[in-house]
Amino acid sequence: MEVNDRIQCKVTGVQPYGVFVTCENDYQGLIHISEISDKYVAAVDKLFTLGDLIYVSVLEIDENEKKLKLSYKKAHLIHPKVFKRLDIKIGFRSLENKLKDWISEKKEEMEHGTKDFN
Repeated sequence: MEVNDRIQCKVTGVQPYGVFVTCENDYQGLIHISEISDKYVAAVDKLFTLGDLIYVSVLEIDENEKKLKLSYKKAHLIHPKVFKRLDIKIGFRSLENKLKDWISEKKEEMEHGTKDFN
């Protein structure tokens, strides 16, 4: 195993800050939340479950401790041309952009009595 290799690991723990895994030859690894996605990750436990087999990219290897620093996002790259064409609506900016519309819709519903708020 070398840095930048794409390997398969098994999820052994999920924390708000990242995912713990075991990999080949009894290595233990951590995928920090910043290495899961370039987009906002609200809840790591919604993405990974104990026992999942996932592919990751090796960032660093500590041979003495048999520890790995890993990246999920690097192992699952989306080509920039494809990424530009996808309408990904994730994160705070999306919510901020929709907030005014949602408030207007609710005000209109309340004014016209089109919805029961009990």
